[in-house]
Amino acid sequence: MSSILTNNGAMVALQTLKSINSGLADTQKEISTGKRVANSKDNSAVWAISKVMEADVKGFKGISDSLNLGQSTVAVARQAAETTTDLLTQIKGKVVAAQEENVDRQKIQTDIDALRNQISSVVSAAQFNGLNLLSNTEQVADSGSVNILASLDRSGTGVTASDITVSKQDLGVGDSSIGTALTALTTAANNVTGFGDGAAAALTGAAVAPTGTTTFGGAATDTVAAGTGFSIDITATAANGPSNTTDRNDIKYVARDGDTMADVTAGLAAAFNKYIESDLGADNVGTINATASGNTLNFTGADVVGDNFSVAVQEYAANAATTIGGRLQELSTLDVTTQAGADSALEEIETLIQTAIDSAAAFGSSQGRIETQADFVSSLTDALKSGIGALVDADMEAASARLQALQVQQQLGVQALSIANQAPQSLLSLFR
Repeated sequence: MSSILTNNGAMVALQTLKSINSGLADTQKEISTGKRVANSKDNSAVWAISKVMEADVKGFKGISDSLNLGQSTVAVARQAAETTTDLLTQIKGKVVAAQEENVDRQKIQTDIDALRNQISSVVSAAQFNGLNLLSNTEQVADSGSVNILASLDRSGTGVTASDITVSKQDLGVGDSSIGTALTALTTAANNVTGFGDGAAAALTGAAVAPTGTTTFGGAATDTVAAGTGFSIDITATAANGPSNTTDRNDIKYVARDGDTMADVTAGLAAAFNKYIESDLGADNVGTINATASGNTLNFTGADVVGDNFSVAVQEYAANAATTIGGRLQELSTLDVTTQAGADSALEEIETLIQTAIDSAAAFGSSQGRIETQADFVSSLTDALKSGIGALVDADMEAASARLQALQVQQQLGVQALSIANQAPQSLLSLFR
C-alpha cells in the first residue's frame, strides 16, 4: 500500500543517515582531539583511571624537581667533604714534618693554622640554597638530617609520599661547651646511672687496677636530645693520680642531633683518655683510662698503690648556654711547637682524616641513591604516560579509514533519502 502520509522508506533512510552522521561526528572528534576518550561521557571508567594517572604524572614531575635539588645539595656537600679530606691530608704532612727536631715548628704551626682556617671556610661555604649538610650544631630535634621527596606510593587506601633521608655529616671546627648556668641531672631517673653517678666514686690504686662502670640510657641505640651535655669530674687525687678537674668542660661531650648513647659513651671515653694523656703522659694511658662498650663506660684506675682518685659522671640538660661543637673541633688543639704536641697531633690527625673520609663516603652513597631514584622516576613517568595514551588516545590510522568509510556511507545515505522522498511523486500519475 502506498501512502502520501507515511513514507516508511524515507524514515528508514533518515534513521540510517542520522546514525552515519553520529558516527562521523565521533570520528571527527577523535581526529581533532587525538583522543578516543576525551571526557567522562565517552567512557566514564577509563576516563576516571586516566585522570588519576595524569595526577600521578604531575606529582612525579614535582618529585623529579625535588630529586634534582637534593642531588645538587648533596653533591656540594660531597665535594666540600672531599676537599676537607685533602686539606687534612696536607695538615698530616705538616705534622709529620714537625716530628723532626731540627725544624722550625712555629712556622709549621702557622701553616697548620692556615689550613685549619681554610677548612672552616670550605665548610661554611658548602651550602646550596641556604642548606649546609656539613653543619649540625643546632639544638633542634630532627635537624641532623634532611628528607628528600623521592616517590609517591599509591595503594588501595590512598597515596603516601616516601623520602630519602640524608644525614648531616658535621665537619665544623668550632669547640663545644657546657653552659655554666646549667644544673646537673644526677639521679637514676635520668640517663646516667652506675659508678660515679653525680656523687664522686673512688678508684683506689692497688696491686690490681680497680674498675667502675657507668651506663648511659637503656640501650646503646637510645637517642639523645641535641645540646645535652655530659662531663666527667676527677677529684680526690693522690700520689701519681690525675689532677683534679675544675670545670665541667675539662672532660666533656655535647650531643648533636642524631647521636645515640653509644656516641655519648665513645665521646666521653675519648675525652677522658685525652685528658689523662695530657696530664700524666702517654705512658699512663692503659693503666688509667676509660673504654666504651655500647652504652657502657668502663673506668680503670691506676695499678699502683696510692694512685687514688674519684670520678663523677654528670648529665646536663640542653640549654641556650650550651654550644655543640664540630666533629673536627680537635683541630683547634693541634700544637706541634713541642715534641709532645707533635706526637699527640700525629695520632689526632689520623682520627680527623678518617672522620672526613667517612663523611665524604656517606654523601657519595646518598648522591648515588638519589641519582638512581631520579632515573627511575623519569622512566616511571614515561611508562605512565604511555599507559595513559593506550587508554585514551585515538588510533589515528583506524580513525582515518573509518572517516573515509563514513563519508561514503553519508553520501549513499543522502542519495537513499532523496530516492525515498521522491517515491510519493509516482502516485501523481494515477490521478492524471
